This record gives sequence, C-alpha cells and structure tokens, in this order.
Amino acid sequence: MYREKTKVIKIGDRVIGGGNPILIQSMTNTATENVEATVAQILRLEDAGCEIIRCTVPTIEAAKALAQIKKQIHIPLVADIHFDYKMAIAAMENGADKIRINPGNIGGRDKVKAVVQAAKEQKIPIRVGVNSGSLEKELVEKYHGVTAEGIVESALDKVQMIEELDYDNLVISIKSSDVLMCVKAHELLVQKTDYPLHVGITESGTVLGGNIKSAVGLGIILHEGIGDTIRVSLTGDPVEEIRSAKLILKTLGLKKGGIEVVSCPTCGRTRIDLIGLATQVEKMTEQYDLDIKVAVMGCAVNGPGEAKEADIGIAGGIGEGLLIKKGEIIRKVPEDQLLLVLKEELDHWQ
Repeated sequence: MYREKTKVIKIGDRVIGGGNPILIQSMTNTATENVEATVAQILRLEDAGCEIIRCTVPTIEAAKALAQIKKQIHIPLVADIHFDYKMAIAAMENGADKIRINPGNIGGRDKVKAVVQAAKEQKIPIRVGVNSGSLEKELVEKYHGVTAEGIVESALDKVQMIEELDYDNLVISIKSSDVLMCVKAHELLVQKTDYPLHVGITESGTVLGGNIKSAVGLGIILHEGIGDTIRVSLTGDPVEEIRSAKLILKTLGLKKGGIEVVSCPTCGRTRIDLIGLATQVEKMTEQYDLDIKVAVMGCAVNGPGEAKEADIGIAGGIGEGLLIKKGEIIRKVPEDQLLLVLKEELDHWQ
C-alpha cells in the first residue's frame, strides 16, 4: 500500500499522505477574477463533498481575487499556474494554500528558484504537474513517442530541480488521457518516490465517457494502493466530478459515509416507474450522511430478496411496492407514496 508510506504534506488545514484519507479535489471553471461567481461555485462543490479546490491564475487580477475568495470558502485553495512565474508568487502572497506548476513551462531555472523561495518562506506546498500532452520533445524522441516511462522521467526531473533548491514540500501529479498509459506511469512512479500523488485521468471526456474512463483508470490505480488525492476530470458541471469521485472511492472501500443506492436494471416484469423512482431516490439521498445501503427494486421476483441485503429498500409491484428494512418486510405502500415513506424512514434512521 504505497499511500501508507508517502510523505505527509499539509495543505491549508488538511493533511495528505502517510495513509491519511484520500481527499477529493475539483477545479473551478469560472473566471477567477469574478469573485462572486467563483465563490458560488466553490460553495456548491463544498456541499457536494469537495475537499480541496483549484482555481486558475492567469492574471494578476486573478491572483488578487484569491484573497477575497479564500475568506468566503471553507476548504484549501490551490492556485493553478502556467507560463508566468510571477503569478505563482502573487498567488502565494494572496493566500493560496498550495500552488500547481509545471517547472518546465514557467521560464527557466532562475524563475523556478524564485517560486520555490517564496513557497519555502511561507511553507506552501508545490504540486509538480506533468501531463502527457506537454511531454518534452527530447523525451518523446528518447522513448520513441509519448510513453509512461517518459512521463515519469519528466516528473522526476522537475522534482529533482526543486529538491536541488532545498525544498521537498511537494506533491506529484502525472496525467494522461490514455488510461492504460496513465496506470503504468503511476505504477512506475511509486517505485521511485515517496511524495504523495494526486491522481486523475486528464481530459477524460464528457460526463458519460469521462466517468467510464476515470472509473476504470482510477479504479485500477487506487486499488493498487496508489493515490493521496483524486480528481475526476469531466467536461461538465464540476459538481459531477465530486459525485463521481465519491462513488469511485466508496466502491473501492476507500471512503465511508453517504448513502449507497443500488437499483435493478428493469425488465419486462417491471410495473412501476422504476427509472424515475431510482433517479429521485439517488437525488434525495445525497442530503444524508448515513453510511447505509438503499435498494430500489422493480419487481416481486428478485426485488424483495435483493432489498433484504440492503439496510432499507423498496421493491415494486403493480402500482404499489414493499418497504423492506433490515431484512424484514415492513409494509405495502402505494406507488405514489414510496418515495415519501422512504424519506420518512431515512429522516428517523437509527
């Protein structure tokens, strides 16, 4: 379990690495300069379960906005920096809890040194991020294309550059949109470093495609004991990233809390609106912090048996359904009252 042995790093008031819980991250897609819109989005993400948030800082106005944003949120704030080292320094001056840089694209060793010095003075961790899409030409040539080996070498070169400046308050992220390449890169990297890793499948796609690629890739990586923070990168509402990350972690047994909803795929025996009911149950249960399983089943063949394996469940019939709690059938309920009865049970759950 590599994550049990990674270096402990403090980000704001949270810690990662060393076997601490895996934290869920996302990134805002608002203009950071728009404080009101950015704060509103972060608060929505917090409500969904986001534990670390990253904002892009392309301008000095965005860097200054971080100070106002930080006052209104409740989770660590990470500044995403590309190309201009001055933005990294300004972000730290305005309260960033961590900065994300690729030392290869902010202007050379002297500028990296200036960033590291500022981080050292304020004890701010640096996330060294390398993506397959920005792999250096010489490494592409060395490995005859973009490869896991090249990604790892690039990341470790950047880490060494910062270590030579006498700083090791670091997190590493190596990402690729190629799922199996990404998996292999992480497997290689953990053999060569003990820094905590932020894991994700970059540019994975839309909510549907991105979720599938992320679940497969991150499922493998996390199950192998790799990863200290996680982001599911989706082309869509960032809140969907949090929902997906929570479900991936919960499925792997890496996160407790929150209701798990299971439902059958429907078949010709289904006589109630199971699809609509299951969707409503899934949405309703997001508000509960109960570590239980809720089953939504569509017929009397497998429904009662499957629902009995859950903590509480409903199983449909013809215009009605059964309420099943802790393995026992409690009562029969009209279809239009199933959701209400389930909610009442969850409201008073013991």
